[in-house]
Amino acid sequence: MYTVGIFSLEMGADQLATRMICSSGNVDSNRLRTGTMTEEDWSRFTIAVGKLSRTKIFIDDTPGIRINDLRSKCRRLKQEHGLDMIVIDYLQLIQGSGSRFSDNRQQEVSEISRTLKAIARELECPVIALSQLSRGVEQRQDKRPMMSDIRESGSIEQ
Repeated sequence: MYTVGIFSLEMGADQLATRMICSSGNVDSNRLRTGTMTEEDWSRFTIAVGKLSRTKIFIDDTPGIRINDLRSKCRRLKQEHGLDMIVIDYLQLIQGSGSRFSDNRQQEVSEISRTLKAIARELECPVIALSQLSRGVEQRQDKRPMMSDIRESGSIEQ
């Protein structure tokens, strides 16, 4: 069984867990929210809760976490539980270390991405960092995002 650390900076842990349960159980989250779930929905929901409760998924929903705190939490997870993957939702909501880049957000996001790469190497596990895209994607004929479309990216693509 894999151990996954999820850092959800935008969505609370309860809301994320509910979404994961609904997705895993193929349950329409609107039905859960409006209280219109069928018995079949409840059955699938309950089975999904059981499955997910046996996983090793750790959710941290600290808003605006600093990159150094994120690194410390990842190290602790690795030491205490093993760590096979880190997911960050989303990159631009992480705060920098307060270094010399704090007045330039593009440089700060670049520093954060370099630190995430260092974390991946140090802990020998993949880091998946979700990111917002700039609106430029919508203006192009080819709507497939490119690295340069990452909001506040600066030199992430390097």
